Amino acid sequence: MVYKFRVILDAEDDVFRDIAILEDDTLEDLHNAIFNSFGFDGMEVASFYTCDETWNQEDEISLFDTGDIPGEQKVMSDYQLSDILDKQNTKIIYVYDFINMWTFLVELAAIEDQVLGNLYPETIFSHGEMPDEAMEKNFESDNADDYNDEFEDGLDEDDLDMFEGDDSFEDYGFEENWN
Repeated sequence: MVYKFRVILDAEDDVFRDIAILEDDTLEDLHNAIFNSFGFDGMEVASFYTCDETWNQEDEISLFDTGDIPGEQKVMSDYQLSDILDKQNTKIIYVYDFINMWTFLVELAAIEDQVLGNLYPETIFSHGEMPDEAMEKNFESDNADDYNDEFEDGLDEDDLDMFEGDDSFEDYGFEENWN
């Protein structure tokens, strides 16, 4: 079967690509198809994120294993598209280049029979021009002010003056560890 995705850039203007790819291809194959269809060079790190029906981000699936224990973290090449996407689970988020944070909403739009002679993956429709810069992201929580209020200690920079000239702290000799 062929999965047909609409990949929408999170931007002010409408920029999207429709991509057809085989259901047994991996998330890494989809990653390659996305960065190629949007004109990126593929030299940056990327991740997919599972999400719910309202695009709330859940689990990360990265391009490379970045875990503390090698092999513990699953990566894009470990997942066939059909492992995580189907008629009920149609949405996934893709982030390319963690410096610029190009963010894409990827939705499974159709599952169709493979057309003999077609090469997959393929970009079957392209709309809009890529902007020069990614849209700025705001990662502040809706209740960030509540969090700050809860942990307000009432101290400011002047309060730290109480430690000046205090030699009562023990020197653990950390400088010698840097030689």
